Formats: sequence, structure tokens, C-alpha cells
Amino acid sequence: VNKKMAVLLETSLGDIVVDLYTTERPRTCLNFLKLCKTKYYNYCIFHNVQRNFILQTGDPTKSGKGGESVFRQIYGDQARFFEMEAQPRLKHNKYGTLSMVNNGSDMHGSQFFITAAEKVDYLDGQHTVFGHVVEGAEVVEKINEAYCDDANRPYKDIRINHTIVLDDPFEDPSELHVPSRSPSPTPEQLASDRIGADERIDDSEGKTMEEIEERVQKKESEANATILEMVGDIPDADIRPPENVLFVCKLNPVTTDEDLEIIFSRFGAIKSCEVIRDQSSGESLQYAFIEYEREQDCEDAYFKMDNVLIDDRRIHVDFSQSVSKLQHQGNFTGQADKDTEKPKFVLKEKYDERAFKGKGYALVFDDEDEKGGKRRDRQRDRSRRGRSRRSEER
Repeated sequence: VNKKMAVLLETSLGDIVVDLYTTERPRTCLNFLKLCKTKYYNYCIFHNVQRNFILQTGDPTKSGKGGESVFRQIYGDQARFFEMEAQPRLKHNKYGTLSMVNNGSDMHGSQFFITAAEKVDYLDGQHTVFGHVVEGAEVVEKINEAYCDDANRPYKDIRINHTIVLDDPFEDPSELHVPSRSPSPTPEQLASDRIGADERIDDSEGKTMEEIEERVQKKESEANATILEMVGDIPDADIRPPENVLFVCKLNPVTTDEDLEIIFSRFGAIKSCEVIRDQSSGESLQYAFIEYEREQDCEDAYFKMDNVLIDDRRIHVDFSQSVSKLQHQGNFTGQADKDTEKPKFVLKEKYDERAFKGKGYALVFDDEDEKGGKRRDRQRDRSRRGRSRRSEER
């Protein structure tokens, strides 16, 4: 194949230089070179990007159905398309092969594609190979990796900004109008329903690594919250945990609610303090929730009480990450109802959903189950009476 560096394509993602097979495909190369000279391809987008297959462009209408050959400018409407050149046979066997698109009638206009894979021989005989990418393979790969919709059009426009003919062995027909300079783009050429080719979507520019990492972590948290909302673990992805509740763990099993309330009340008024207990045995699960009336008091306790020794155990204190407090009305707000009793924290796996029929997420905060409380009192009384009888029998 006789190859010679011929055309520079300046795209929105970088420059691509192509060699043309002017001896083997004279008519196809003449059409392509003259269209480049007349700036026909300026602002054409890559409207069909099929990853690891082809990257198609050359249609000013952006629809994939438009375009015309240079011969229409010379001979009129009857020459909008020209017949494909089949001999000698050239194959689509290299990455970066340049080929003219068949319009369905073995005719060509202006549309062409670049292959983004090797050995796509099944295209042979259907489209006319007329060149090959010699510089800018990395740009071809960038286009190949573009995110596209179901119609294979990139979400962000990728376009040819300018074409420069480096070598043209064909004389210009007298009827051909070659502009002295590239014309300015029209509003129609720049109009798009996608992200513009020149529109910057990198929101990390000008930010420090710490700011970027913080933003990434925030996005990951938002994505995780959305997933939890979808699976029903939280009622709303935008919900936030209360800032006046402390989570206390690593408690000694003998530590009681009253003990913690006395110790933590030195920082401010406490609305509720509860050591979480197993509902069957009543034994402490060694963690608790403490709700303050003021957020500042909660913050003070957080800074002062972590790693403090209580009942021979060094406790750990953190802000509560629970976002599941339920109101009696069944509406989730993340805040306690002022007109109700103090909330009670319960374990999710022990929670009886029949008590709140369809009222939503029921992980942490719930009201005192009076019947359950009375039932446990009766169990304790029976246990005490049993121990008394055994003592009397002895």
C-alpha cells in the first residue's frame, strides 16, 4: 500500500494524523481531502462510538443520516454520493483503520469511521478502507473510552474542531470553493443537547488533595445512604443523625442507667439515659445511649468522657450514628416528639413489627412497651418466689 502523511484532524480530545492510500483509493481519498480543504468536517461530532469497534463521524447533521460527498459541490445533487471502490481489496485488520461508511446502497458520502480494534474483517467489502492513523493513537483510545448512551452517542460531545491538509496530490476542481481561513462556527454547529465539547466538568480543578478526598468521601457516603434507603434500612437518604445523642460502649455489665446518668449529668441536663439490655434475659449488652437537651453539653461530654474508667472498665464515647427515631404519628424526623414520653432504644432483631404496623423503619428509638415491662416484672417476681420456696425447703 502506498501511504503518505496527508491530514491532521484536530479534535476536542487531541490531534490525530492519518495516512491516505491515494494510489489504491484515488476517488475516496480525493473526496476526503477536498472535504477537509473546504472545512466541511469542522465541528462534526463523533456521533457513533462503539467501544472496541468503530468511532464514526463526518455528519454535519449529527444524526448519522446526513452528509454528502464533495462531488455534489462540483456536479450537483445527482452526485451527492459516489460508488465505493472495492479493488484492490484492503482489509480492516489494523487498529486505527480509516474507512468510508457505506450508506446502504454501496455508495459513500462524507461519513467515515476509525476502527478501535484489530481484525474486524467482517467489515471488508462493505465499507471502503482508505487510510490509517499514524499519530494520535492515544486520542483514538480516549474517544473509544467515552461514556455513551444506548444509541452509542457520547454524553459529552467529541468533535472535529479543525482539519489541516498536509499533502494533497490531487488538483482542486475549478468549481471547488476553498476558504482562505476556517469559518467561525455557527450557533447550529455548536448547539447540542449533550455536555458541550468545551464544557469543563472537572470540579476538582483548583482544589487541594484534602478537599478532593473530602468531596469523594462525601459522594461515597451519599451513594451508600441512597442504597440503604433503597433496601429499606433507612427511611430517607438525606436524614442525619441527631447531634445531641452520645453512644457509650465497653461498659461493665454491672453499670446501670442511673449510674451513667449521674456521671454524665455533670455536663448538662439529660433527657434520657439507657443501657441497652437483652429483652429476654435483661442482661446488659454493655452499651448505652445518652440524650442531652443541648448539643453543646453533648459535645462537652464527648471530649471529656472518652476512655474514662467507670466500674473498672475504660469506656468509649462517640456521637450516635442512629438515624431511626420514630414519632408516634409514624413520620420519621430523627427528633423526639416533645409531647411524648422519653424514647427507648431497642434492638432491631428483637423489635416486634406488629407494634408499628407499616409505620416505617424501626431500628433504634421506640416507646416503652408497658406490657413487655410488666411481663418482665412478673417474670422477676416468679423467679424470686421460686428461690424463696427452694430456700424454705432446704
